[in-house]
Amino acid sequence: MFIAMNRFKIVKGEETAFEAIWASRRSRLDEMEGFLAFHLLRGPEREDHTLYASHTMWRDKESFLAWTTSEQFRDAHKDAGKNKPLYLGHPEFEGFDSVLEQTNPGIAAAAE
Repeated sequence: MFIAMNRFKIVKGEETAFEAIWASRRSRLDEMEGFLAFHLLRGPEREDHTLYASHTMWRDKESFLAWTTSEQFRDAHKDAGKNKPLYLGHPEFEGFDSVLEQTNPGIAAAAE
């Protein structure tokens, strides 16, 4: 599994606008082979910003890299520059290969 994260420092008071942008955009992630899940995470508040992270899970790094060069990626990010006043600095990307995984066996049993 591969996890791709972007961290965003959002100007205090702009959290609702930032979340609304993400809630209303068409990501097209579901069209991509190897896509597993997406989360938008709200983190700690600082004096001048609130930290957010977008978190996508992929079957493997190759699936993520295919996303970054796809028409779906270009389409999902085409309006990103319009929202610069919400950000302090640029998003910071972090990519992680899974080396150990533990799941809760009770979750799968409860879903059956």
